[in-house]
Amino acid sequence: MKHSFLKSVVFAIGTACVISSPAVVAQEAQSLDQLLKYVKQGQATEARENKKREASFRNAKNRQAALLADAKKLRDKEEARSARLEKEFEQNEIKVSGKQQQLRERLGTLTELFGHLTSMAGDLRSNFSNSLTSAQYPNREVFLDGLIGKMSGSEQLPSIGEIENLWFEMHREMTESGKVVSFTTSITRPGGEKEDRKVVRIGTFNIVTDEGDYLTLNETGTLEILARQPSGAYGGWAANLVGATSGLHPFGADPTGPSGGSYLAALINSPTLEERWHQGGNVGYAITVVGVLGFLLAIWRLLVLTGVNSKVQSQLKSDTANTNNPLGRVLKVHEDNPSMDTETLELKLSEAVLKEIPQIEFGLNLLKIIAAVAPLMGLLGTVTGMIITFQAITIFGAGDPKAMAGGISAALITTVLGLLVAIPTVLLHTVASGQAKKVIHVLDEQTTGIIAEHTEAQLGKS
Repeated sequence: MKHSFLKSVVFAIGTACVISSPAVVAQEAQSLDQLLKYVKQGQATEARENKKREASFRNAKNRQAALLADAKKLRDKEEARSARLEKEFEQNEIKVSGKQQQLRERLGTLTELFGHLTSMAGDLRSNFSNSLTSAQYPNREVFLDGLIGKMSGSEQLPSIGEIENLWFEMHREMTESGKVVSFTTSITRPGGEKEDRKVVRIGTFNIVTDEGDYLTLNETGTLEILARQPSGAYGGWAANLVGATSGLHPFGADPTGPSGGSYLAALINSPTLEERWHQGGNVGYAITVVGVLGFLLAIWRLLVLTGVNSKVQSQLKSDTANTNNPLGRVLKVHEDNPSMDTETLELKLSEAVLKEIPQIEFGLNLLKIIAAVAPLMGLLGTVTGMIITFQAITIFGAGDPKAMAGGISAALITTVLGLLVAIPTVLLHTVASGQAKKVIHVLDEQTTGIIAEHTEAQLGKS
């Protein structure tokens, strides 16, 4: 029993050894001798592998020791180099400090001079960036940048020639500001197209093309045609100046800015009469239609009444009745009824006068209505425009006064249109009504005279 148990334990251990050894193929031993053989083979293989590992570990340890020794040598070398550089840096600082002190001593009062020159060069560079003369003399800022760098630094000093060139640029800028010169340069159209054009520069105030278009200098130093030109006679003056060779010529120069300042901008942004008319909207269009109808009616009635008045005056000088005028038609009633009694004749003449009055006063009441309605229509447009403006303020706020002013200005356009229609319409109605009353007065006067003469004649017969 014990022999069997011992055999089993030995067999299990041998089997485990055989399986764990990579040199022996794991297989089941057929006997104890064979198991012993397998164990010996596994022990030999493991011994060889352990020896290889030990050798590898010893080699690695030797290499690491060599690397550590090299690193220590490199560290010592760099520490020595660092100490040497620190010492050299301290020596150089002493030398630089001495040289700077020597430079200050040699410059003396030139330091203050270079400070003034630097300030002047900076101001001049700022002027050049906005001056219209830069379109004719470009790249002047490059020289000034170099000069400022020299006077601000301590490595180089500006030469006498460079300082004289600074004086020359200042003098040339002052001289060119009082000249009117023409030259050819590249310009940019509102659509982005570039072309070479002849331009005329009026000092440092404005510059125009050979067609009279005003130009502006953008941030890149390129001339651009203003997308919106000033209205009125300014364009014609510019064109005349471009084509002139001598003499005095009017021109709209902007004195508020070197490249077109606030005054030119105000002229450009000011709406024209047509644009102001369109700002009135639908109410403004309606007022315009009513006004045109009123003007046409008033002119027509004035012409008609003037002709009628002329014919009536001719009838007063004639002894026979002419039916081409109101007075002649009234007198014709008396001529056709010479023996009629006075009361009947008076009624006949009154009837004839009443027939003439509507034709004489035709359209005058309509003129009066137009003169009264036009301001009310203008007030309607103003109220509706103000409502729209206040709605916009409610939505977007009142942070932009220009937007508010623009909306209120557009709303007031209709009031202006209404007054422009009402005032001349009232005047025309007054003149036309005066002409009509003059004719009617003549009719009444002549009718009364005819009745008086007829009554006197009847009394003479009796």
